[in-house]
Amino acid sequence: MISSLRGSVLHAGTDGVVLEVSGVGYSVAVPPDVARTAHLGQELFLHTHLVVREDALSLFGFASRDELEVFGILLGVSGVGPKSALGVLSGMTIDQIAEAVADENAAPFRKVSGIGPKTAKLIAVQLQGKLQAPAAPSAASAPVGIADQVVQAIIGLGWPERTAADAVRQVADEASDADRSSVQALLRLTLAALGPAKAGSARG
Repeated sequence: MISSLRGSVLHAGTDGVVLEVSGVGYSVAVPPDVARTAHLGQELFLHTHLVVREDALSLFGFASRDELEVFGILLGVSGVGPKSALGVLSGMTIDQIAEAVADENAAPFRKVSGIGPKTAKLIAVQLQGKLQAPAAPSAASAPVGIADQVVQAIIGLGWPERTAADAVRQVADEASDADRSSVQALLRLTLAALGPAKAGSARG
């Protein structure tokens, strides 16, 4: 099982990237936000899922471990293949998926190409209890305006939107009140948590 890849981007298209790892090029299907922010020559790390079939080996990659886990959960639903599961994660955030499941709302899943009404309903039903619904905002959360500014700044440095939003939320939960109230402080802490690799690549 290939569970992750770190390598240089040889090609980036609308439906995937090719990563060179130790002289070998791996074709990986990724969500559009990852493909959009991948640049030739940039080092990219992906959490991956290898789909093995009689006639093909296919790799699917994600910027976060959470997305990879949800991808695996979606594959457990009858009628959902890897392309459909990737389609769900391309069109919805993890919180949106969890919220739709918590409400047993199949409508968002019907909007995904390749998923019909029956399969959409199965997703909403079979994922019950497997995803944690997004928590209501708490006193420990960063003010919305500040958090949004930090997320946009991180996206501008090259990280996918979902990765940026998840990182800001996690850092804000552990930060002091003073740091949560400052764009510069929260941005500094979030970048430290994410690491310098992609920011450096984006600036170069």
